[in-house]
Amino acid sequence: MSETKILYTAKTHATGGRDGAAQSSDGRLDIKLSSPGTSGGGTNPEQLFAAGWSACFIGAMGLVARELKVALPADLAVDAEVDLANDSSGYFLRARLNVSLPGVEGDVARALVDGAHQHCPYSKATRGNIAVEINLI
Repeated sequence: MSETKILYTAKTHATGGRDGAAQSSDGRLDIKLSSPGTSGGGTNPEQLFAAGWSACFIGAMGLVARELKVALPADLAVDAEVDLANDSSGYFLRARLNVSLPGVEGDVARALVDGAHQHCPYSKATRGNIAVEINLI
């Protein structure tokens, strides 16, 4: 049995729900929140989740690229789309990660995104919990 090593703990404080505010304990994050589709002046939890996931996914692609001994293009990008949806069962999320790897051969690009989806902590957290599409664009 291996020992778990905590690498980092994010600490935030939120008030007011979707129409409130959130701050991190280190002061680096201090944002106003607003509900999706409203004229409120802040961001929303879905945008924050999309930004975090896409950044993490790029990091995971870097790990996989090192394992495969391939170079990632400097202009790689991940456009995350996180849907807040509703049906008779209530509210839920679904997501698409649209990955751009200019100049990378198709089979190598697919290996990179498939490997990243296995390594990325956000992908692990969502696996089996929400519908996720990984698209090479």
